[in-house]
Amino acid sequence: MFTGLVADLGEIVEIEHSPDGVRLHVATQLSPQIGEGDSVSVNGVCLTATAISGSRFSTDVMNETLRLTSLAEIAEGAPVNLELAMSATDRFGGHIVQGHVDGVGRITGVTPDGFSSRVTIAAPEQVMRYIVHKGSITVDGISLTVAETDDRSFTVSLIPETLERTNLGAAEPGTTVNLEVDVVAKYVERLINR
Repeated sequence: MFTGLVADLGEIVEIEHSPDGVRLHVATQLSPQIGEGDSVSVNGVCLTATAISGSRFSTDVMNETLRLTSLAEIAEGAPVNLELAMSATDRFGGHIVQGHVDGVGRITGVTPDGFSSRVTIAAPEQVMRYIVHKGSITVDGISLTVAETDDRSFTVSLIPETLERTNLGAAEPGTTVNLEVDVVAKYVERLINR
């Protein structure tokens, strides 16, 4: 489990493609804290560290994950939001994040708003039905609060800290992002529909 508080902005330094999937090599200052088999959130996708070497770790991304996330479009040199799995003694500062992507959204607008920035994201219908005004949403692994919604998109406001420490600081219209809705909403829907 994760909290959506990004611990480091890493970089994809190498990508190995094969018919079986992709192996990503990620440079990060977090590598001394990562062990083989550990879960790491990479742009909101829960992946398993398979090897650690110096300031890098490697992880395998299966074809199913490539089909369902924006990692299929990732390129060498791309910045990625990283978070280590939460331990039982950690502070819980964001919201419950599983690293299970519910859909891919596309940034449709970035508007400066004082020292912050408002980012509008078009999302699939199956994601939008769980998004509520002032509710939580995970965008590329970042726990954010929804500022506005309409039928096809939602807007989040990003403070300077988020703009500086995450890949959304460089986001532009057309950028794809991984979206994970609040799991509590899915459980409530399941209980109501029984």
